[in-house]
Amino acid sequence: MENSRRSSLKLFFFVIIFILLAPQALSESDECAAEANNSCNNKARALKLKIIAIVSILMTSMIGVCLPLVTQSVPALSPERSLFVIVKAFASGIILATGFMHVLPDSFDMLSSACLKDNPWHKFPFTGFVAMLSAIVTLAIDSMATSLYAKKQSPGTSGHVVPEGDREMGVEVVSGGENNNFQFHGHHHGSVAVGKDDGSKLLRKRVIAMVLELGIIVHSVVIGLGLGASNNTCTIKGLVAALCFHQMFEGMGLGGCILQAEYKLVKKVVMAFFFSVTTPFGIALGIALSTTYRENSPRALITVGLLNASSAGLLIYMALVDLLAADFMGSKMQGSIKLQIKSLAAVLLGAGGMSLMAKWA
Repeated sequence: MENSRRSSLKLFFFVIIFILLAPQALSESDECAAEANNSCNNKARALKLKIIAIVSILMTSMIGVCLPLVTQSVPALSPERSLFVIVKAFASGIILATGFMHVLPDSFDMLSSACLKDNPWHKFPFTGFVAMLSAIVTLAIDSMATSLYAKKQSPGTSGHVVPEGDREMGVEVVSGGENNNFQFHGHHHGSVAVGKDDGSKLLRKRVIAMVLELGIIVHSVVIGLGLGASNNTCTIKGLVAALCFHQMFEGMGLGGCILQAEYKLVKKVVMAFFFSVTTPFGIALGIALSTTYRENSPRALITVGLLNASSAGLLIYMALVDLLAADFMGSKMQGSIKLQIKSLAAVLLGAGGMSLMAKWA
């Protein structure tokens, strides 16, 4: 429960920070006029579409993130089966394409806009620089969080880790000098030894799930804010369909990570909830700020552009390093060329489908 509360507070703290940053992006006297499209600008009709977007995106987000969690009882979709690995590869391809094809280009467009001063915004590639820093910071967080989490969860066990929630399953540390191990009792007949490597892998999966959710939340709120502030019905129509597809399959990727992290039910619900509501929250925030927020104001372009660059670096790192590389270099994939080929095809299919969505979103 304590870890669940801490995770909730971290996510809540991030949302509060974003809300505080949002007013800084409001246009003032330095507003850059946007090109008006009179045939598509309709505030009343746009509001109806935004309400439809909130409901539909919320539902598809919940379906996507909960699908891996509720289908774990289906033998064919258990994490140990090849089908789960292939589906996860497909979702990882979607997350990778989200970073490269959606978030990163948006940041380039915003930070190279004619509405910004030549110096410094047109003199230096801030998008690439911030995305690179974000990937490095993500690496640091990934590494340090794993180390700190491992030390915290294993006091006095000579580096052995007893993961959270295992106490309910009856895990005990059995002393045996240098060969300490874990044993499962209670729900199992007899006992099953779990070594240090298994505990370390579980900790890595938990850190991956938390960091991935953070990156997804950043760009989801930003996307929602832009949609909520827009009154262009032509743009909103395409965005709603694309975002529903995007949120469902990105949610499947995150849901798979949450499932493998073996969190308690409370933490699973909290993480699924925050993923599901962030884009609708961003849309609602955009609607509330639509009278004052201007997408083409310099402050809005800089704030959202930098947030997008940060999110892109995080998502690309997570997709390539913690999801795809970890799975493809794992023992299960390395033991089967056939599974590798199927998974590569799934990655290409997911990345290709999400790349195609860039035409509308």
